[in-house]
Amino acid sequence: MTTDGNGAPLLDARQITKRFGGLAAVAGVDLAIHKGEILGVLGPNGAGKTTFVNCITGLDKPTSGTILFRGEDITKTPSYAIGRLGIARTFQVVKPLKQLTVRDNVAIGAMFGARGKERSAKQARERAEEVLTRVGLQHRIGHTASDLTIPDLKRLELAKALAMDPELLFLDEVMAGLNPTEVEKAMELLRQINRQGVTLFVIEHVMKSIMVISDRLVVLHSV
Repeated sequence: MTTDGNGAPLLDARQITKRFGGLAAVAGVDLAIHKGEILGVLGPNGAGKTTFVNCITGLDKPTSGTILFRGEDITKTPSYAIGRLGIARTFQVVKPLKQLTVRDNVAIGAMFGARGKERSAKQARERAEEVLTRVGLQHRIGHTASDLTIPDLKRLELAKALAMDPELLFLDEVMAGLNPTEVEKAMELLRQINRQGVTLFVIEHVMKSIMVISDRLVVLHSV
């Protein structure tokens, strides 16, 4: 695990609060993520884990608090711009473009991520094929997303995020619904992704996996 050149964390979330009306889904969370680590996140349903990720990645704006990425304040940055900076995420409820092929779903990520401005449509599809091979979906490249099983949809969700070339990747229960063999394969894939320089924030309820792969564990809980 390393920090950047001045010793600061890769991402520093300070006193993050998100209210929906009178309900505080996240209340005063301080969390630093260090470059190169796998940070495991535990907590019961309703503790605000996904809402916290939504705030970091721009899907929701925090009611209060500050988010720094590589020392830059991104608290009010729109989600598409956060993706360009090198932050990507998966969704707990998978969100494929069902009418498109598996390849084109992933190519969209390749065009809107950190290196998206550099790529033509052809290059984005080539990047998609690389990533789909990496996650074990190469045999489904030409299928429409609506044809996929739940385990394959989980892999597609991960592939879409990886195609964005993230420096920091938020994974929201990517192992949910997988059988033990598939969980083992997913764990090894996450280790490989991390070894290749991607910092991981992993929300997971599969205790075996989160305990084994994480460098550090954080618990979010409701009070």
